[in-house]
Amino acid sequence: MIELVMTVCIVTQPATCRDQRLLSDTSSTPMQCLMTAQPTIAQWGAEHPKWFVQRWKCQYPRKGDKDI
Repeated sequence: MIELVMTVCIVTQPATCRDQRLLSDTSSTPMQCLMTAQPTIAQWGAEHPKWFVQRWKCQYPRKGDKDI
């Protein structure tokens, strides 16, 4: 599996940020994740209007990482 890691910040407090991790069951490589991430990011942003996505990346999950 690949995870999409988004750094998201509060709209009213742009210095307050956190990582949001989403596991992708449709992407088997980081490149596939990168190519399909934008609709997922847009949907997440629409569902969380108080947050904005500052940056994002795709990576293999690291041992010990947990979803937020």
